[in-house]
Amino acid sequence: MLFLTQAPPVQVPSIDYFAVTPVLIIFAAACVSVLFEAFLPKHMRWPSQVFLSLLGIGAAGVFLAWYVSSSAPKGGVTTFSGAIAVDRPSLFLWGTLLALALGALLLIADRSVEPGGAFVAQAGIRPGTVQDRAQVGTTGMQTEVFPLTLFALGGMMSFVAANDLLTMFIALEVLSLPLYLMCGLARRRRLLSQESAVKYFLLGAFSSAFFLYGLALLYGYANSVKLSDIANAAAGSDRSDTLLFAGLGLLAVGLLFKGSVGPFHTWTPDVYQGAPTPVTAFMGACTKVAAFGGILRVFSVAFESTSWEWRGVLWGVAIISMLIGAVLGLTQTDVKRMIAYSSIAHAGFLLVGAIAMTEEGLSSTLFYLLAYGFTTLAAFGVVSLVRDSNGEATHLSAWAGLAKRSPVLAGVFTFLLLALAGIPLTSGFVGKFVVFSAALSDGMAPLVVVALVFSAVAAFFYLRVIVLMYFSEPAPDGPTVTVPGAFTTTAITLGVIVTLVLGLIPAFALDWAGSGGFALK
Repeated sequence: MLFLTQAPPVQVPSIDYFAVTPVLIIFAAACVSVLFEAFLPKHMRWPSQVFLSLLGIGAAGVFLAWYVSSSAPKGGVTTFSGAIAVDRPSLFLWGTLLALALGALLLIADRSVEPGGAFVAQAGIRPGTVQDRAQVGTTGMQTEVFPLTLFALGGMMSFVAANDLLTMFIALEVLSLPLYLMCGLARRRRLLSQESAVKYFLLGAFSSAFFLYGLALLYGYANSVKLSDIANAAAGSDRSDTLLFAGLGLLAVGLLFKGSVGPFHTWTPDVYQGAPTPVTAFMGACTKVAAFGGILRVFSVAFESTSWEWRGVLWGVAIISMLIGAVLGLTQTDVKRMIAYSSIAHAGFLLVGAIAMTEEGLSSTLFYLLAYGFTTLAAFGVVSLVRDSNGEATHLSAWAGLAKRSPVLAGVFTFLLLALAGIPLTSGFVGKFVVFSAALSDGMAPLVVVALVFSAVAAFFYLRVIVLMYFSEPAPDGPTVTVPGAFTTTAITLGVIVTLVLGLIPAFALDWAGSGGFALK
């Protein structure tokens, strides 16, 4: 005889749709973009995809601005059963990601710098074949890059707002998988591009395994994947700390890999060099923001009570990252690889602010991400304009005497390099100043001294390029400077203006970055 018992009612979680509308808009635009690829004729895809992508990012930005100004609660909200936290840091990072993605999308959509665009017409063509050489002269492009960009952007926005580790892992894969594909779609230097995609995929899968294994260990320790539950368990549990710190270590490897933090940086130089330059700009700006947004949330919310145990380790990681980026950057002869090592050094500077564990540390790191993202975006836009018969001329010897060929371009690149070096009147100086000030206030004076030393070392390879452009004679058969189209011009102008404004009047951005902390629910 069977005894039937009534199942308890299923409680449907409440969802604050207004709070997450910007993310929903981006994912909806990505899904519609896939339908465009499936059903629109080839000649209609590029204009339709560009319009849809710009419309989606613009609509998400407008709604985000309305939400922040009108109905966003000061302490933030959690939704989707606590899986997503929409708080002040999330909103700041969403705005940063949308603005940077807008500039990156303009670089991706441009078809004037490289006729037909920077992306291959048919991705399945084998490098070095007759068909591969023929497609360089065609005007078609792989428009699948637009839905991939939108999905990656949606994953980044979900990642910085994830309030539990499982949601964070899913968001990590959503942002990573499109990037793996996009790195292999370069129209020129196809073999190098595909090699970078394979390296990024293999190392990215390896780091994701670290993240997932750390997640499992932390679940075993806290019996939950929510950051707040892990924090409660770490603060008052009588369990062994072996699972806690083993899980934290493995989790940190996955997060630091995404942020290009040394010694987990090995993918960065090869991928930055081999990927299409618009994709490199998108990764260099947006992925850095997403990765450090996740690092800030995980360490501030889940592991603040155990900071005494892990801060010393991250001190060492920050120093190693600055050392690798500054010293190996001196040896580079390729502009894109040089900026890659620069990003590794900047990851170390960002980590100095991230481990400060104070309100000043949080706000200064958020500001640094905003400033660094726009400078990097504009710098890669400039790199795409110096070209020879083989495409982009990224070897440093090709940049000799550039100021004589194009004074405007050389002046813009000089300003951006000075910003990366942290020279006053640029956003880079303000970013380093506020991060180092926050670290000093938190008692990390020795680490700040080390960071200042490596900042001076890194400044040398920026100044070397400036000297090369202004005080060397251009080669007679040297590269030419391509006149940028409207999209690339807008992206570079946006980056330069933001870099200048944040260097002269940074107060408004600093106030927004410091307007509130993480939602601790």
